[in-house]
Order: sequence, then C-alpha cells, then structure tokens
Amino acid sequence: MKDFFINVSRYPTYLLSLILGIFIAFFDSLKPWFKNPVTAIAIIGILVGGFAFIAFTLRAMLGLSAA
Repeated sequence: MKDFFINVSRYPTYLLSLILGIFIAFFDSLKPWFKNPVTAIAIIGILVGGFAFIAFTLRAMLGLSAA
C-alpha cells in the first residue's frame, strides 16, 4: 500500500512537466515571429485579447461580479 501512495504522489509532477512542456513547445514555435516588432505586437495583442475574452466569458457564464 505504501508503494501505491508513492506512485500516486508522482502524478502531480508528471502533470506539471506535461503542462510546462506544452508551453515551452508553444512559445518556441512563436519565437521566430518575435523578431519582427510588428508581428510581435500583433501576437501579444492577440494573446492578451484572447485571455480577456476567455476571462470575461467565464465571468459572465458563472455570474461573477467584479465587486
């Protein structure tokens, strides 16, 4: 039973490394686009706009208020 809990305790580490690997691969694929300032500003704007869209949509769907 002790081995079972040791194995289960490893899963958060696997999950964290998986998520970190996905983000690293995503940002490495975007790295060449940041060499041109115009595309860098456009990509940053798209990322910020997408995050704001998701945040506002979830806030409206869940009925959360700012206050």
